[in-house]
Amino acid sequence: MASKGNCGGRGELPKFQDGSKITFHFQTLKDDFERTVIDDSREAGMPMEIIVGKMFKLEIWETLLSSMRAGEVAEFWCDAIHTGMYALVSKGMRRIVEGRDPLEGQKHRCGMGNMFDYHSTGYADLDELQPAEKYQEAVICLRNLQAKEKPWEEAWLKLESLVTPLVLNYCQCQLELGEYYEVLEHTTELLQKHHGNAKAYFKRAKAHAAVWNEREAREDFARAAHLAPAMAAAVKKELKLLGERMRKKHVEERKRYRGLFQAPGTTETAPVGAVASEQPAGADGAELGSPRQPGAALGGGQCGHGPGKGGRGSRRAGGSRARRSGGGC
Repeated sequence: MASKGNCGGRGELPKFQDGSKITFHFQTLKDDFERTVIDDSREAGMPMEIIVGKMFKLEIWETLLSSMRAGEVAEFWCDAIHTGMYALVSKGMRRIVEGRDPLEGQKHRCGMGNMFDYHSTGYADLDELQPAEKYQEAVICLRNLQAKEKPWEEAWLKLESLVTPLVLNYCQCQLELGEYYEVLEHTTELLQKHHGNAKAYFKRAKAHAAVWNEREAREDFARAAHLAPAMAAAVKKELKLLGERMRKKHVEERKRYRGLFQAPGTTETAPVGAVASEQPAGADGAELGSPRQPGAALGGGQCGHGPGKGGRGSRRAGGSRARRSGGGC
């Protein structure tokens, strides 16, 4: 946990006793380049309230608020270990703002039964925050149940309909963690059974793009846009990013190879008597009849430019940033 950007505040640090009520506004942001806002209590028009010592699902908030003075504005960065329950907390808060029962839809049943009910929070952005391990555990449990049923019969298909969104959510988590080959494996397995799943194609395309498989990425993006026209804008954006990354990679590789084959202190000169002639360009920009420039092949090797977040086996603990201003106690 880290803090930065403290501003203002009045009086001494409060000494909250069990049972004290703390009222405050907060803003939660993802730890990404865009600093995506997940929740903003001021925008929602309703401050947050917690009772000290009541085992609130996000205990870290008690710690953070206890370090702030009344009226103070501060920003904190928290490791994912402290924010694992945030999606469920946010789900309840959003339902209250919407005038709905925060416990709506919950059923009193065993843990396995609740696993079926809670595979989605009902909010797409919160589903992306769910820990990957929980999705993985749920998929394994469902697969074990499926193994007892006859493939493609009603009971098997019902379980499969529960598995599919869980696998997609798990793959989204793995994309965020940089586990691109894990995503390729699970989306490919899913698409072998469900050829028309646009979301699976889209996620697999992003994984291909991350590991420099340009041709495969473009093919999967095209399939996703064809199957789900509503995704066309998102596909167009990803294709633009892919093109920019590949062009940059090719330029860097050309520079790298040029440095390997050119002696220090020399410059490239045309042979005496050489006559320049124009020739038509090929589809990839290389002149027809001339050797391909080193590194120009699409989907080239790593060359020190591997996946942005690492391949299999590399994980980065995510987190969330929360801006909170103290209120009346």
